[in-house]
Amino acid sequence: MNYELYLSLGSNLGDREDMLRRAIMLIGERIGAVQRVSSFIETEPWGFESTNPFLNAAVMVLTTLSPIECLDATQQIERELGRKKKSKNGIYHDRPIDIDLLLYGDLKLSTPRLTIPHPHMYERDFVMIPLREIMPSIEEGKT
Repeated sequence: MNYELYLSLGSNLGDREDMLRRAIMLIGERIGAVQRVSSFIETEPWGFESTNPFLNAAVMVLTTLSPIECLDATQQIERELGRKKKSKNGIYHDRPIDIDLLLYGDLKLSTPRLTIPHPHMYERDFVMIPLREIMPSIEEGKT
């Protein structure tokens, strides 16, 4: 069965647009057919100080992978594109690529590794502006 997977992508190091395009290509190859891609928007860093603005986007993919398989695949893509470490305990830093799982069909999941819907997505304009572009039906704070 195909599930609609919504992802948030961000980059604030290097050629940000190229990094997002490469990540989207790899997502299409490894996770599922990319159906929708938002505009790329420039945003200020959220949760930490940096002089490097982000380029953010959202994508919708049709996938047959489980949520954990999707998480493993996105983390592998991040590593291949130069991400050295994940944020821990709310400590954020500059990064060449960041890929977050936002929504997976109508699934609600809470495990030590993954929470769906993403617990902070509604607090972050850099997530919601691109997401609303490709998913106009999303209501503020309701999934």
